[in-house]
Amino acid sequence: MTKDYYQILGISRSASQDEIKKAFRKLAHKYHPDKGGDEKKFKEINEAYQVLSNKEKRTQYDRFGRVFEEMPGGGESDFGFQWPGGNFGEGEEFDFGDLDLGEMFEEVFGFGISRRRKDLKRGKDIEINIEIPLEITLKGKGKVISLQKLICCSRCRGSGAEPNSSVNECFSCRGRGEVQQIKRTFFGSFTRFVTCPECGGEGQRPQTPCNVCRGEGRIEGAEDIKIFIPAGVDTNQVIKIEGKGEAGRRGGKTGDLYVRIFVKLHPIFKRKGDDLYISIPISFSQAALGAEMEVLTLERTKILLKVPSGVESGKILRISNKGIPHFSGYGKGNLYVELIVKTPKRLTKKQKELLEKLKEEGI
Repeated sequence: MTKDYYQILGISRSASQDEIKKAFRKLAHKYHPDKGGDEKKFKEINEAYQVLSNKEKRTQYDRFGRVFEEMPGGGESDFGFQWPGGNFGEGEEFDFGDLDLGEMFEEVFGFGISRRRKDLKRGKDIEINIEIPLEITLKGKGKVISLQKLICCSRCRGSGAEPNSSVNECFSCRGRGEVQQIKRTFFGSFTRFVTCPECGGEGQRPQTPCNVCRGEGRIEGAEDIKIFIPAGVDTNQVIKIEGKGEAGRRGGKTGDLYVRIFVKLHPIFKRKGDDLYISIPISFSQAALGAEMEVLTLERTKILLKVPSGVESGKILRISNKGIPHFSGYGKGNLYVELIVKTPKRLTKKQKELLEKLKEEGI
């Protein structure tokens, strides 16, 4: 997919050179690796700046979506590729249609071969969702799950070959994993390298494919995986477990497992960040005179809460360090208690008499 250099720098397509330079300096300062920034993002920003800050490269990019370095010497290159009518870019303009020039250059010059082969045998990553009760976020907990996925074949131990059978070099590509192919286009004829259809790009083939996995080195199966859910985890946080994804093809590297956490809503406590909130009712007399009352925490321990006299309904009191542990491992959030003054709906005769007296006293 073609990169949008304007989007990378956060500027419009009509941006001036000063705007381009200003945007680059701001982003480069933010993402520079020496300042703890993202190295990959920094390289992407630099790539975008190198193109858009150069008048000729920017013109090529605006016209074709890519930048092409001129072939040395013009005409035919050392790779058997010839521009029609001489050097590209001198004179006539070409309509490229849907042709992916980047992919074409990778195939002609071999840029993309090793990259495509690099992860050829690697197993896929897996993402699963796990729902946990709010209480687990207090201390963390280990959990064992049974995951259905591609696992290593026990018969061939992942090699794809029958026991006592060897894995040989592919006769078609001679171990390279790719074969040459001549392709003709409106640019002319050129030679490119494509994945070998015999070995699937691996460069090797089992002499006798495994009877169980049919030469794949992996089969469908279940694996019990222990997951540790750390304290302080919150909804949408992802835990990465390396090497617990799908098994690789024929001994390839295993993929990774990504566990996305969802914390269930609690019937009593509400979570906001690492703080907890709870509402408790108090009587009119407790609100007026003050009181000491017990509050049950999420840890199921009781705390003595002192209610000041004259408190109004909706007043929130804080109890420090009784919330959720911080994910960093240092400290906890707070517990906030909202006091709700409860008005009685049914009164006894004596209660009415007492309230009438209080009314006479102006209360």
